[in-house]
Amino acid sequence: MFKRDVKVEDLFDYYFFNEKDREVFEKVAIKCYRPTNEIILRLIDEHNDFKAAYSVSGVFVEQCERYGFGKDILEDFRQLASSRKVEFLDQTYYHSLVGLYEEEGEFIEQVRMHRELMRDLIGYEPSFFENTELLYNNRIAKLVENMGYRGIFAEGVERVLNGRSPNYVYAPLGCKNLKVMLRNYPLTDDIGFRFSLKSWKEYPLSASKYASWLDATPGQCINIFLDYETFGEHHWEDTGIFEFLREFPMHVLKYKMEFSTPSEIIEKYKPIGVIDVRNLETTSWADVEKDTSCFIGNTMQWACYEYLRWLEPYVKESRNEELLKIWRYLGISDHLYYMFTVGGASGDVHSYFSHFEKPYDAFVALFSVIHDFDARLRAKIKKADYPFVFRDGTKVWSLKGLCEYLKRKPGDEMDEAIMGYVERGDFERWIRESVGEEEIAKEVGNLSSSMERHEYAAGVLRERICEIVSNSFYNINP
Repeated sequence: MFKRDVKVEDLFDYYFFNEKDREVFEKVAIKCYRPTNEIILRLIDEHNDFKAAYSVSGVFVEQCERYGFGKDILEDFRQLASSRKVEFLDQTYYHSLVGLYEEEGEFIEQVRMHRELMRDLIGYEPSFFENTELLYNNRIAKLVENMGYRGIFAEGVERVLNGRSPNYVYAPLGCKNLKVMLRNYPLTDDIGFRFSLKSWKEYPLSASKYASWLDATPGQCINIFLDYETFGEHHWEDTGIFEFLREFPMHVLKYKMEFSTPSEIIEKYKPIGVIDVRNLETTSWADVEKDTSCFIGNTMQWACYEYLRWLEPYVKESRNEELLKIWRYLGISDHLYYMFTVGGASGDVHSYFSHFEKPYDAFVALFSVIHDFDARLRAKIKKADYPFVFRDGTKVWSLKGLCEYLKRKPGDEMDEAIMGYVERGDFERWIRESVGEEEIAKEVGNLSSSMERHEYAAGVLRERICEIVSNSFYNINP
């Protein structure tokens, strides 16, 4: 049961389990983030040629600011950034799926937010991009290029490579300047998934053995792209994972191989070919399918994804920062990840990360919250069933949006159009049929008679419409 009397400013804590988030964060900070950061910082001091790259979401940084050990982790990242041997990549601030949305505005906004966060809190302005879960297609690549990035990461998927190696720099189809680098997932998974697997024929995996595999691998570059939790959380300290990490650079350098940041690699090498991934064939690093099915592959996932996407224009029209933040948090990819229903090895991985007993429980929790959020949003802005479309193509989805539009669009041409909408009854009909507000519709409709008596000048009409809406609806300020 949801409570009706929760204020907007309290909704975030009402929807999200802050204490559980704190518990998980602090546990992983002790097991993984702190000791791994310490090792990486030491390796940078010990080996002049050691380099690395990081991609951290804005939500993770927020948790660092909020929970225990987090401030120390952020200071570690600032030290890593200042070393000039570590590159920080950009991504969506909320680790979301907005790169798949038809409208590109929210994707651009979240990436901009992340870039500003990296600059202001970490002291690094990224020029290389890594989309959520390596989600990639031609359209995403073009968007990223238009935002000024020089490179982007994608998964080295066989169906895209068509027999080619992932260990080279490629050019995205349709891009002039952007370069794409591919994750070598078999070699990455040797550490990420198989390191502590005793049934694996290569167990135990030593740093020297792994370095010999890298040396025997042809290409311009080998991109080992791991979850950071690989160290200490997915593979606990007693597996020897930290010893592996400490010894890794030494053995790699013995083979005369080099460590490079992503930006250094695309500066050094020209693309050897083109990568073509059409929108309906989007790739990711998730599971064996390497596509979007991990997140929107079943009806539960799709229902939540579409519901949230549908709410975007309404949330934006609310002009309420707290509601916008909640909506963006609800779009974090993990929520959909927990609803994965395919069994096998992939299902085991999903279950490991989820705190829900069953995927259905994850669906009920998220869909219920979205539905409650929708109801509160509907009341806040007087949400419409379909938009009012102005002559210039602008769509408004609520009475709040209507007022905001009228207040920010002055001019003789617009005043003439507004007079026409009132005279024809367009506003009246939309408010009655789409918003469902009969009394407001009548009052706005009555303005037509006032216009005939010349009681309202064109410029005053817009103010009168907002006044009617504001007086009739307590949540809208004129």
